[in-house]
Amino acid sequence: MGRWRPPRPRGSRYITPEGAASMRAQVKQLWEVERPRVTQAVSDAAKLGDRSENADYIYGKKRLREIDSRVRFLTKRLEEITVVDRIPDDQDKVFFGAWVTLEDEDGKEVRYRIVGPDEFNVKEGLISMDSPVARALLGKRLDDEIEIQQHDVWVTYYITEIGYPETHYGSSGAR
Repeated sequence: MGRWRPPRPRGSRYITPEGAASMRAQVKQLWEVERPRVTQAVSDAAKLGDRSENADYIYGKKRLREIDSRVRFLTKRLEEITVVDRIPDDQDKVFFGAWVTLEDEDGKEVRYRIVGPDEFNVKEGLISMDSPVARALLGKRLDDEIEIQQHDVWVTYYITEIGYPETHYGSSGAR
């Protein structure tokens, strides 16, 4: 059996201003800090002679390929994404970028922000708009209920709060 895997479906092309800034910072870090450091280490290792048994040289070349691949991916992705930098007119409805507080039938609350697939981090409460939870939330209003399957059990949640961050949007809704 071969190692070929079908390409992964592309995620949505939306991103928050914070997510785009984070991706740009990662490109800058990789290109301006890490790549020159690794390039110097490879150069120093190459001067030592036999490269076939030089772990610093072999690892450094591998790391350079990884850095170049990641920078290429991020650069292409930044070209094709759309930064959503305005608050929707109807703030009582769940749209991209919203912080949503959910309460289950036992009164336990969870809070999520709907973000692009390039910036999700469940530990921080950031879920991708392509995830089943976000798809169930999009378009819903305060006090609406949604059902989500968790470990073969359907759980009902009620939307208790919807909010949009003002940090990158400004009070007028435009950046």
